[in-house]
Amino acid sequence: MKQPTFPELLRDPVMLLAFGFGSGLSPKAPGTFGTLAAIPFWWLLQGLPPGWYLGLVIAAALLGFHLCGAAAEKLGVHDHGGIVWDEMVGYWLTMFLAPAGWGWALYGFVLFRLFDIAKPPPIRWADQKVHGGVGIMLDDILAGLFAALVLQLTALFIV
Repeated sequence: MKQPTFPELLRDPVMLLAFGFGSGLSPKAPGTFGTLAAIPFWWLLQGLPPGWYLGLVIAAALLGFHLCGAAAEKLGVHDHGGIVWDEMVGYWLTMFLAPAGWGWALYGFVLFRLFDIAKPPPIRWADQKVHGGVGIMLDDILAGLFAALVLQLTALFIV
């Protein structure tokens, strides 16, 4: 398995998106850098009506099934660490209906990374048992949903 270079990503739109516009090339913690790359996109999305926001995130997830599967196939490995489109979608799910503000963006970031790294059940099951592009995406979708639930409960009692 060869790590792609940024110029190689620029020549392949599937790999460019799957690698989070290059953020997945980080030699350390590519998932964290992929999640960080999702924040500017969230900032653009946050002002949309909830139906539009959720529709775009669902579209990004559906696209991710293809992107992540195709990238994994090109790299010859199930879930290459540099494939971070799944982290981006997971963060956007975390931030659905989140209160405005950078404090909440940071809180959502931390929550998502905690669920993504710790992988409590059923996230761990999805990570281990579901394969292909769906498998790559599913554990991060679940982590995003768990993080969103905690964020929303926190907001309910704080705001």
